[in-house]
This record gives sequence, structure tokens and C-alpha cells, in this order.
Amino acid sequence: MRRHLLALILATAAIPAFAQSGSAGWGVEPSTVANSQSRPISFASRAADDGVLVILMRDANLPDGVLSAATEANVKAAIANARFDGQDGSKLTLRGIGRHARIDLVGMGGEGDVTDRLRRAGGRIAQDVRDEAHAVSIVGAASDEAAAIALGYSLGQYRFDRYKTVGKSAPSAQPATIVVADVRRAEAEWKSRGAALAEGVTLTRDLSTEPANVIYPESFVARVREAFAGVQGVKIDVLDEAAMRRLGMGTLTGVGQGSRRPPRLMVIDYRGGSGAPVALVGKGITFDSGGISIKPNAGMWEMKSDMAGAAATVGAVLSLAKSHANVNVLAVAALAENMPGGNAQRPGDVVRTFSGKTIEVMNTDAEGRLVLADANEYVIANFRPAALVNIATLTGAVGNALGYEYAGLFSRDDALAAQLSTAGKVAGEDVWRLPLHPNHAKTMKSDIADIKNSAEGGKPGASLGATFIGFFVDPATPWAHLDIAGVNWADSSDDLTPKGASGWGVRILDEFVRNWKR
Repeated sequence: MRRHLLALILATAAIPAFAQSGSAGWGVEPSTVANSQSRPISFASRAADDGVLVILMRDANLPDGVLSAATEANVKAAIANARFDGQDGSKLTLRGIGRHARIDLVGMGGEGDVTDRLRRAGGRIAQDVRDEAHAVSIVGAASDEAAAIALGYSLGQYRFDRYKTVGKSAPSAQPATIVVADVRRAEAEWKSRGAALAEGVTLTRDLSTEPANVIYPESFVARVREAFAGVQGVKIDVLDEAAMRRLGMGTLTGVGQGSRRPPRLMVIDYRGGSGAPVALVGKGITFDSGGISIKPNAGMWEMKSDMAGAAATVGAVLSLAKSHANVNVLAVAALAENMPGGNAQRPGDVVRTFSGKTIEVMNTDAEGRLVLADANEYVIANFRPAALVNIATLTGAVGNALGYEYAGLFSRDDALAAQLSTAGKVAGEDVWRLPLHPNHAKTMKSDIADIKNSAEGGKPGASLGATFIGFFVDPATPWAHLDIAGVNWADSSDDLTPKGASGWGVRILDEFVRNWKR
């Protein structure tokens, strides 16, 4: 009996522990279908005679030549009765007038950035007509305004419904047509940049929305490779766990060691210009349980999107590469799953980075900064970037400070910070600069290592996290950090973002890299 038992034990020991495969639920994919099709966006010189007609309004006056005389009289009467003024955010929906199934008057008048108002109007239109079966015509835009409306429409109509099976109805695939005088110009502007930018945001939202049993370090890499297939000027390199251990990357491997899903470091290198590249380095925690310092259950499901920073870097570089931008740029995804397994790192452990610096791990839930430490040092040593921008869902503290309206911006370089701030204003993704103070570095000192990853009761949390990350960036390298923990997920819809993953960061990074100057 003992001999048989010993043989069984030895045989079992030779079998590796069974890990969840790429499929969910121990081998059963939750879905085999893609998200439902969005409305294709087109441009034309004339609106359709039927379907849904959307009129962009700068004030209470209808654009000339849009409606027949009889229809125009009825619409003018409705405007007067409703006291519709065409100001930004206003809307008037009319039915039963003329041959159109519906006529929407969408206000975008007022002060401020016209491009921003156009984008947001496009997003509102997409969400308002989401359930309409008819084709949509949008009139009232100038030819040079059409691409902004198209981008807003594309962002606003995003949906993630691949896991819906009960009561699911196929949304309309009828086109949304933007009516302009110069169709060729509008199409050229959209295809040269806007369409690729929308694709980058969509990729980022998809990655951030997928559950952690579908997107984990290895499958994140596979999904991104698929998105970049055939894109010119792109090289993708991936370090697996064994390679990172050989290189002495103890922080990235340390965060992932409690999971059966091993970590990865993915570098996407797009060369479309000259000079040293700009490096965009993102936190890619595909699920964050907190590790041994485990999080409370309430809201933990949202930690599937703790890789939104990494997702934003790849979305931005997809946009830049597909639009053939004249830039050199890196997207770096530091990917790990933070789980409380039997091999997980513990509070009090000391780990060593790629450069040999040491960290005392005070809190295993302060893991994003750990994976960025190795990623930053690896990128600086191997690529000598002209500038390095980190982006991460790093701290709850930044959301408490800035809410959903701003991401936190930290930098030791005023010129770099100013360029990111300008890019955010242009792109419609605002940042607010927060401080880095010498006292923050003192707070993060360790008694037994070079630095500790968290300070018990330490405030301000967002600045302390940024201080830690900056410790692993050569002072000669222009560096900034974007903390997007407050803006990466929308609890309710806004003009450009349906409820869910926002894809925040793609637009600001795309704009920043295109206009980066030393």
C-alpha cells in the first residue's frame, strides 16, 4: 500500500499545477462572438430624404437649404413653441414632420473651444439615435468640422455587448452620414487621423472592459499583437517571466508571483520619424486583488481595469502608427496579475529592481508602482528615450482630490508638464498638476532598503506614489506621470463615453506625442 501511495505521490509531483487556460471557467469561453457592429460613418453632399435627420444648431436659427419650405415652417414653429435656443447641450426632438422618421435639433452654440463642442455633439447624437433602426444624416457642419463630429460620434456609439445573450437585439448598422460641401476634404481628414484615433480608443476600452478571466498578461499580449497585425513601422518585443528574472527584474516578477498567470513586459516600438523615441509606460495589472494586503470585496470587480494605463499606451501608439504619424514612440505595458496565492510576496519583503535598487514592500496593494519601477529602468537603459510618460490607475487618492474631471499630472520638468497640459486641453482630456515635494521623498525612505513602496497613513497618497515612480527614472530623462484612477471608468454616461471604460489617455497621449518638442 505504501509503495503504491509513494508511486502516486511521485507521479503527481511530476505534473505541473493546473492553471486556468486562456478560457474562462476552466476551459469554457464566455463568448465566441465579437461586439455588435457600430454604425459606419460616411460623408455626403446631400442628406437623405428620410430616416433620422439631425441638425446642428449654433442658435435658434435653422441652417439655410436643409429643409423643404413646408417642413421648415413646421420646425420653426416648434422651435418657437419650445423656446429652443441652440446652446451647447440643448436638444429638441420632433416626429411626424415631413418624410423623416425623426428630426433632432442639437445645440452646440456658446463660447469656448468649437472643436470640443463638435466632438461632444457628435457623441450625444450617437447615443441619442442608438436604438433607431433608420439611417442618420447630420447637417449643419462645415467641411473642416466634419472630422471632429465623426470622432465624437465614433466614441459615443461605443458598445461592449459580446457577453449579452438574453433579450439581445441587433442594433442598426445603417450609416451615420455627415453632410458637408467638400466631401473629399472631410473624408481625407477623418481617414488621415480621426479614424485611427477612434480605433485606438476602442481597443483601450475593450481591453479595460474585458473580465480578468479573459484578459491577463499573456492574452493581453495576444490581443494587442492581433490589433497591430500588418501595421507598418512597428516592432513588438515581449519579455516573459524567465527573461525578466534573468535580467534581475524583481519588482515586476514579484507582483506576479502569487498568480498562476505569469507576468509579461511588452514593448511596441513604432518608428515613423527621427531621433530618440518618446516612451509611454503604462501600468498593466490585469487584476488587482491587493495581494496579501487584500482589498475589500465591494468594488473589487472594477480591478479588472487596473491595466487601463497599459491599455492607453497601446491604444495611443496604434493610433499614431495607423495614421503614419511622423514620430518615434514606444508603448510599454508592464503586465502582471496581483493575487494572494501561496507564493505571493508579503508585506515586509525586500525586492530588487532591474538597476539593482532595493524596495521594502510595505503594502502589496501598492503594486502598480512596483511594476513601473522595473519597466522604467528597462526602457531607459535599452532605448534612451527623449522623454518618458507613465500612465497608471495608481491611487484612489487622486480621485478623491480631482474627481472624474481631471487626471493627476506629476512632473519634475515644467516644459514637459506644460506640453501635456496643452495636449489635454486640445484633446479633451484635462489634467491638473499636483505637487512633488522633497518631504515626499523623506516619507518614502526605508529603514532597511533604498525606498519603501508605501507609507502607513502617508498623505498625500497620489504624490507619494508619483515620488516613488520618479525614484526609478534617471533625472536626466524628462519625466511625467499621469494618475488616471479617477477618470478611467465612467459610472454613468457622458457625451463621449458610454457607461464603463473610458479609454482615457489615448487622445492626450496621441496629441502630446505628435507635438512633442524638447
